[in-house]
Amino acid sequence: MDLEGGTRRYSAKRESWRTVLTLAYQSLGVVYGDLSISPLYVFRSTFAEDIKHTESNDEVFGVLSLVFWTITLIPLVKYVFVVLKADDNGEGGTFALYSLLCRHARVSSLPNCQVADEELSEYKKDSRGAAPERSFALRLKSTFERHRVLQRVLLVLALIGTCMVIGDGILTPAISGEFSRLFLDWSFQCPRRRTHIGWTVKYCAVSSEFDTFHTDVEVPASCIILIGLFALQHYGTHRVGFLFAPVIILWLFCISAIGIYNIFHWNPHVYKALSPYYAFQLLRKTQKGGWMALGGILLCITGAEAMFADLGHFSQLSIKIAFTSVVYPSLILAYMGQAAYLSKHHDIDQDYHFGFYVSVPEKLRWPVLAIAILAAVVGSQAIITGTFSIIKQCSALSCFPRVKVIHTSSKIHGQIYIPEVNWLLMILCLAVTVCFRDTKRLGNASGLAVITVMLVTTCLMSLVIVLCWHQNVLLALGFVFVFGTIEALFFSASLIKFLQGAWVPVALALVFLTFMYVWHYGTLKKYEYDVQNKVSINWLLGLGPSIGIVRVRGVGLIHTELVSGIPVIFSHFVTNLPAFHEVLVFLCIKHVPVPHVRPDERFLVGRVGPKEFRLYRCIVRYGYRDVHKDDVEFENDLLCSIAEFIRTEKTGFSNDEPGKDDRMAVVGTCSTHSLLMSEDNVENAENVENAGPSELKEIKSPKGIRQQKKRVRFLVPESPKIDTDAKKELEEVMEAREGGVAYIIGQTHMRAKPGSSMVKKIAINIVYEFLRRNSRAPSFVTGVPHASSLEVGMMYQV
Repeated sequence: MDLEGGTRRYSAKRESWRTVLTLAYQSLGVVYGDLSISPLYVFRSTFAEDIKHTESNDEVFGVLSLVFWTITLIPLVKYVFVVLKADDNGEGGTFALYSLLCRHARVSSLPNCQVADEELSEYKKDSRGAAPERSFALRLKSTFERHRVLQRVLLVLALIGTCMVIGDGILTPAISGEFSRLFLDWSFQCPRRRTHIGWTVKYCAVSSEFDTFHTDVEVPASCIILIGLFALQHYGTHRVGFLFAPVIILWLFCISAIGIYNIFHWNPHVYKALSPYYAFQLLRKTQKGGWMALGGILLCITGAEAMFADLGHFSQLSIKIAFTSVVYPSLILAYMGQAAYLSKHHDIDQDYHFGFYVSVPEKLRWPVLAIAILAAVVGSQAIITGTFSIIKQCSALSCFPRVKVIHTSSKIHGQIYIPEVNWLLMILCLAVTVCFRDTKRLGNASGLAVITVMLVTTCLMSLVIVLCWHQNVLLALGFVFVFGTIEALFFSASLIKFLQGAWVPVALALVFLTFMYVWHYGTLKKYEYDVQNKVSINWLLGLGPSIGIVRVRGVGLIHTELVSGIPVIFSHFVTNLPAFHEVLVFLCIKHVPVPHVRPDERFLVGRVGPKEFRLYRCIVRYGYRDVHKDDVEFENDLLCSIAEFIRTEKTGFSNDEPGKDDRMAVVGTCSTHSLLMSEDNVENAENVENAGPSELKEIKSPKGIRQQKKRVRFLVPESPKIDTDAKKELEEVMEAREGGVAYIIGQTHMRAKPGSSMVKKIAINIVYEFLRRNSRAPSFVTGVPHASSLEVGMMYQV
């Protein structure tokens, strides 16, 4: 499977059962790692302070009932049966829902949207027909399109969900070390082994959750393991993840087997606690304590959001099969087993022993511990990789500063590595681990992050039901009422513990939200400045005789964000240096709110001015999960698309008249049309050095050994269907390419206008400029050879 196609094979309508089962097997190691380790800390967190264990067993049965119905309603009913169907052509996550809404209503904040983008195949695949006239969906759509405030609220809502996912990526690696509590538990049960176990803690502790006796060894060990975990990320999940699925399968089998043993050995009647009666009785009896204990219950569904976020790696059916047939029954049996054990052990010291390991038979504790360590590491790996994916999507949609994205697999598109984000997550995770020496606080923080993501998903899903699926508004209201009410209760229980650790994801989200929104705001202001100050073709036509513009040999590529008109950066350049290339291309690289753009729809090509001017506009469209090619391949595709446009241009299709500058044709890459290509070997190093970057094509063997470079040209086809003018134009473009390709790139600086508010000055002059200076250049710019690039500086006042 090539990177251009990404993971779209997973969304095929007809999949063989072998493929589905294979994907279901793989999803166990990627999607369900965090969710599977929740039995380690749910009961202990729930019974920590708010609920006390009594001999009546009402509390244990009530907690089990709450856990059962929470897992059943949220991951099973909400995600498996509803949310997974709202995929964006096989992609999931908060931004997938946002882009799905942008495709069905003009609510996108992207500044350079075009009508042609809505004709992409990706827009049409999941269309369920237009909304009926005079329907509520049509009125709601019109309301969103008219009011920019609602569009901003929708964007901020999507960003909040994204920021909470990032916060979860910081908190999960710390809290997943709950398994190390076994050492402390066992040390109290077996005093004779305390010295040996205290020594083992140095090497096995991950999260900071130990008593003050172990403070001297706990934090260094945690930091070392976390550093090692993040240091492994650059190898990619395709190298370190082949053991993930077997580990999770072994862990789920282990906890389910222990659960069955505890049920039959201690309390076979524990199944009665699955009745919602016990949950209502618990809440009625404990009142405020039971309500606050919902923060601990919430931990049983941490990681459920990954079922939707990682949908792009798998298919809906595979994720459903894995959860319903393996994960869900295993978790229910594990929780029932813990409840059965605790119902017969009323003398347990709640401060230290009310957890998972106390219910494990003593002879099995060491093997279970080893499996738990691996399972916890897998859970952390999944959320870190998910954070990489969602940040890549945000960056592609101009909602996050540009970062370097490394694809670690040649087959699975979703396996990526972002160095800057990886090390930032590591630093923040270490800070949380060192500062928080209490597992309950980590649980409060993680719980608030998770439930916020779920609330955002519920809100966006209600809009998807109406605007995208065109269902009755009562269905959307019912969805919000049922799941929104449940999640609002969990949210309030988590928020009440704001000072007990829940403030951490809020603080992290505010910081990330500020940076992301300021970046998006600055990008919009920059584009608005370009639109307001763009020049017309008439200005260019009348400028030549007055300042003596000359045309030089070669092809000039002018990078711009505009999809129409001549950018102000070009007028700034040409008035100071009145010369440009004989073939000039205004190049716009834009990201559209779809996962992928097909190769045959990649380019939009048109003319700027009369044919004899040899001025072209080329818009290159990428989905937020597409891979950008290197400079050589990109240049080949770009110039071949222009040549194909010239060859197939319809008679009378030109932009000679004012106002016709936006007429463009869809042209595919070199692999999608019949343009002839030739490759001549470059025989010696001198020829290689003399050859321009546009004439070289580097081929790598599977082992990474560089092979001989080739000179690549397109040939003018000998066809009677091509008229003389088109043939002459093709020859001129080919000759210009032989003269070399120059890249004219704008280097802009932004300042708030005099008289702007202090908030705007801080946002633009300080925050945005700081992010711009420290972020990566656009992918197009980073691949440009230095010898062929020309930067034009300009100050923007917005």
